[in-house]
Amino acid sequence: MTLCTPSTPFPSRNRIPDPAGVQTIPIPVLVLIPLDPARLAVIQAAGFQTLVAPTPADRADGIAGAGDVRAVLTNGAGGLSAAEIAALPKLELICCIGVGHENVDLAAAKARGIAVTNGPSTNDVTVADHTMALLLAIAREIPQADAAVRRGEWLLARHPRPLVFGKKLGILGLGNIGMQIASRGANGFGMPVAYHNRSPRAGCPYTYMASVLALAEWSDFLVIATPGGRGTVHLVDAAVLAALGPAGYLINIGRGTVVDTAALIDALAHRRLAGAAVDVVPDEPNVPAGFAELTNLIMTPHIGGRSPEAMLATASLVAANLLAHFAGEPVKTPVAMPA
Repeated sequence: MTLCTPSTPFPSRNRIPDPAGVQTIPIPVLVLIPLDPARLAVIQAAGFQTLVAPTPADRADGIAGAGDVRAVLTNGAGGLSAAEIAALPKLELICCIGVGHENVDLAAAKARGIAVTNGPSTNDVTVADHTMALLLAIAREIPQADAAVRRGEWLLARHPRPLVFGKKLGILGLGNIGMQIASRGANGFGMPVAYHNRSPRAGCPYTYMASVLALAEWSDFLVIATPGGRGTVHLVDAAVLAALGPAGYLINIGRGTVVDTAALIDALAHRRLAGAAVDVVPDEPNVPAGFAELTNLIMTPHIGGRSPEAMLATASLVAANLLAHFAGEPVKTPVAMPA
């Protein structure tokens, strides 16, 4: 575990007496995810001490030796388990740096009165941009064409690719990111847009589909923008992929667990699906066996939200939540706790 100390003075409200009672020290925040220096600096500049434990081994040691930690910084994939929460007796706040929080044990946090925050609306625009890049790349086979040209196969690579303009765009999960994707599809590419949520979105101009299956049957391109967690595991299964069909494309920028990986590999390998582009896999960073061999699959390493602007915005929101909580104010972006 690495101790990162800030270079700027701490506001007094973020300091606690040291054991000797001589001076005050900054409130420690245990950082359980890899975080670049720029984002660490944002949190440190807000007046907090960062204890960085980004690897599995560091994490275990960090939690075991961080009895005075009052705040934890994690993300949806890394989460924080009930056992880890129990090991931090002074924990008051869990901050998720992105919108996801699926692997944070909310019930355990609620039982202890621990607040949980996430980062909505910090990277929506960046993720939507990346989604359209993936959609265009798989439809027009940009990586495949580039590789063919580099191999000297110019003429072989000049076969027709599908048109994107005017095709039907289905979005599974029409939250903030989904709305940004819909806007790009409808306004930039003239695409009719439909979506499926647990319930229709009030005032939404796009067509609501009552099931994932119905959405897939309608769509030419099906984009997954739904959160992870137990409630969305394998929402996109073999039946949904069959409904999308041999001319359909799947783009996943939500969570890898939403898709039945074995069914996806089978559909792509047997060309029952035209193609897929994914920014997420179920067990990141481990790529599922069989993905690398598929020529009609494009992968990126969960970079959809990683623009410099979005990354700094996520850190700024974490800092704002930390400052609010330790000033005795309501946090800015609370996660709803289970009933």
